[in-house]
Amino acid sequence: MAATVEGQDRVLATAQQIVKSLNINNQATEDMLLILSSFDNRLSNISDLTDHRFETAEQVILRHDSVGLGETSSEYLEAVDTLIKLTENLNIQSDCNGEVIDRAENALQLAMLKLEDEFYHVLIRNTVPLDVDRLYGSIRKGSVSFAATEVEIEDDFESSYREDDCGGSSYCYDRGLSFGGDVCVDLVYGDAIKELKEIADRMIRSGYEKECCQVYCNVRRDVLDECLLILGVEKVSIEEVQRIEWKVLDEKMKKWIQAVKVVVKALLFGEKQLCEQVFSESELIKEVSFVETTKGCVMQLLNFGEAVAIGQRSSEKLFRILDMYDVVADVLPDFETLFVDESGELVCNEVKAVLSGLGEAAIGTFVEFENAVKGENSRRALQGGEIHPVTRYVMNYLKLLVDYSEILNILLPNSQDYDLNSKEVDDIDSGDTLSPVSCRLLSLITSLEANLEEKSRLYEDNALRYIFLMNNILYIVQKVKDSDLRNLLGDRWIRKHSGQIRQWHTSYLRSAWGKALLCLKDDGIGGGSSSASKLLLKERFKNFNACFEEIYRIQSLWRVSDDQLREELRISISEKVLPAYRAFVGRFGSQLEGGRHAGKYVKYTIDDLENYLSDLFEGKPAVLNNIKRKGT
Repeated sequence: MAATVEGQDRVLATAQQIVKSLNINNQATEDMLLILSSFDNRLSNISDLTDHRFETAEQVILRHDSVGLGETSSEYLEAVDTLIKLTENLNIQSDCNGEVIDRAENALQLAMLKLEDEFYHVLIRNTVPLDVDRLYGSIRKGSVSFAATEVEIEDDFESSYREDDCGGSSYCYDRGLSFGGDVCVDLVYGDAIKELKEIADRMIRSGYEKECCQVYCNVRRDVLDECLLILGVEKVSIEEVQRIEWKVLDEKMKKWIQAVKVVVKALLFGEKQLCEQVFSESELIKEVSFVETTKGCVMQLLNFGEAVAIGQRSSEKLFRILDMYDVVADVLPDFETLFVDESGELVCNEVKAVLSGLGEAAIGTFVEFENAVKGENSRRALQGGEIHPVTRYVMNYLKLLVDYSEILNILLPNSQDYDLNSKEVDDIDSGDTLSPVSCRLLSLITSLEANLEEKSRLYEDNALRYIFLMNNILYIVQKVKDSDLRNLLGDRWIRKHSGQIRQWHTSYLRSAWGKALLCLKDDGIGGGSSSASKLLLKERFKNFNACFEEIYRIQSLWRVSDDQLREELRISISEKVLPAYRAFVGRFGSQLEGGRHAGKYVKYTIDDLENYLSDLFEGKPAVLNNIKRKGT
């Protein structure tokens, strides 16, 4: 039966072409039809056959007008195919009955409306929900941290100072998330893709590609909007972004960075593949559908990036802006792969514009930070010579910043365009091959050192001034040694600054203990037991005791944060003071023994002094009444 129908189709088509080609006048047409209809009785029923097939297809279309296709979809699609063929054949006949053409076109239009509705529902029913856990499971988390607890980067130096239980600063910055490989995402269940393609093919062939494309784009666009909400990206205007307080904006920036990676690396590639599968019959519709589906989602992401780029600049935003720049630079090649036609080129240009804006914002923010460091002029001397908040802030900031060296070397101008004096360059190993970021970080640290030198002059006590300098410069050196700053500045820089700390150590001993040690000199004290000698001896012990107690009272309040430096200071004090005291007591102490109030002068044993020295630099007040006198 199928073979018979197929043969009849071929004969019918041939006959119609012959009739059309010979359609010179009515008489010739009638003669030709008479000849053909008498040929083997095979063409005598052309009109009847056409009417029968049309009526059968029309009945199928009308029967499904108000109900879903369900399991009868194949029958319905065959009826649509029949209508498409018949209308194509009828349209090439110049003498075809106009009523028949209208009837066929009406049936086809009704079928297209039904297919449009079916296309919509199949697309809706078979959309795969976004599996955020799976997507995030495909993302590798990376972070840069300074301690176990997190402290935000503040917008000024004073508020950035925090202490953890160990006496150091807690400082943490989350770099966000990065993909750990290709992520394949199914956006529509596989069984439905074939059905969607069959509908799309017929609508395109019938000239209803616009309606099909519109339904597809509306559904998929809504899905992408919902995905953005799930990823934490809300629609906010540029003006609204400018008004958001920093902590809230920081969270939005983090979510945006994650969303860009997920959307581009997973969802957009998935949308591209889906368009290629559903609209494989038309390159134009394939591209138009993809661009129209994804453009709104992409522009929503780019609008936020633009808002951040043109926002108010402050140092705490720099790392997030660099993260945003990094992720946009990373996905730009993907955009250029995904958006290839003229309309897609406009999207790529928008991405490049946002990337450029974020780069300018990053450099502008970095310059703001440089100016803030160089212009920091607080005149308050910290009690106890502790590490200054500006030192903690700047070094933790630079320790984070060095992780972005690759990006900054792209964005910053060449080091030749930035002035550094020869002394600064001589301090580092790289010499005249400074990278842009090395040049700027070296300049920042040099500015910080000069700032600290100036602040040290706020201390009237020179010994405390040296403690302050040792605390702060050692903190800088340790941050350099324990981070990639070491690779930029080199071991020569570290050795030079470590030597400077040793010089201050020596200067501290001379300034803090020189007067006490003078009391233990035997100048002018004879070996006899004359009243004058005893009086001078008592004065020497009395003066030493007074010096020691004053030092103990004051320097127990001073704080040396680094355990090793604190212990080294105590050891060096012991090596200077204890032998001198032991020798002085050993030589002259016997002259006071047996006298009245001998314990008033020789108050301390060597062990006493050693124990008291262990209380220095703890930052805690010492109560002098707790000191036990010898012989009491």
